[in-house]
Amino acid sequence: MDTVVKSIFFYYVVMNLFTFILYGVDKRRAIKKEWRISERSLILASVMGGAFGAFLGMYVFRHKIRHTKFQLIIPLTVIVHFVIIYMLVVFLKKL
Repeated sequence: MDTVVKSIFFYYVVMNLFTFILYGVDKRRAIKKEWRISERSLILASVMGGAFGAFLGMYVFRHKIRHTKFQLIIPLTVIVHFVIIYMLVVFLKKL
């Protein structure tokens, strides 16, 4: 069980760091008028576990903060992932 908890924690850390960096890279590319990372990819990274990194990346890099889609989906994914983590902690404590 301890290995499972560590694996889940590691996954979330890596996904959030990856997603945060992804938002920074896309912002830099937007400024330089270069090829961009698709909105679909940014949202998918959030849904796959990088919700906290996406939320932080939006505000640190001031990127996608005016897009209604991102204003709704990213905070929602943060809430969903918070609930998932909470439920996992509660479930794993019972084992």
